[in-house]
Amino acid sequence: MKLIDLSLGVAPGMVVWPGNPAVSLEPVLSLARGDAANVSRLTLGTHTGTHVDAPRHFLPGGTDAASLSLEAMVGECEVWDLTGVDSLIEPRHLAGRSLPRRLLFKTRNSELWRRGEPFRRDFVSVGEAAARRLAEGGVALVGVDYLSVEAFGSREHATHRQLLAAGVVILEGLNLAEVAPGRYRLVCLPLPLVGADGAPARAVLWEEG
Repeated sequence: MKLIDLSLGVAPGMVVWPGNPAVSLEPVLSLARGDAANVSRLTLGTHTGTHVDAPRHFLPGGTDAASLSLEAMVGECEVWDLTGVDSLIEPRHLAGRSLPRRLLFKTRNSELWRRGEPFRRDFVSVGEAAARRLAEGGVALVGVDYLSVEAFGSREHATHRQLLAAGVVILEGLNLAEVAPGRYRLVCLPLPLVGADGAPARAVLWEEG
């Protein structure tokens, strides 16, 4: 069995969405100072690095991160190669293939992680029409390889709303640079943050052989 970690490392100075809290990791107790153990204080936003969006993120009265379905986040999935998409994933990019229950989009975004780029506004995102097709097609989880499934500057947040209203788990901040397109099994386990609009997650693929 081969395991492939899709998660971004969480560290001070990492890329975060503009306006979101920066990551801070500071010692509270220290062996070097004579304390009994090392203990640190971690500060970060709920949408830091690899994370999931809960309905509460955009839907008034939506459920929280702790209420997300584990079944939707664990099981067979497919990675689709959309590295040829310039900016917006549209229904035509989904045509001709059956939609799986869990779908991860590999785009040119993953190269941004490989190159250590600062935040980029021109990342590849999922358009509203494609989001509607995914929701109507029975997809339970959609994963993207940047910090948002939706284009930067979107005012109506239609992509998020389409997916979250349909109960689709949105998994963002994946690093798929080293992942070949194909079928895998996915394990995505976000922190069960009660009352939160999202949660950091560890996302791993495995393949037999």
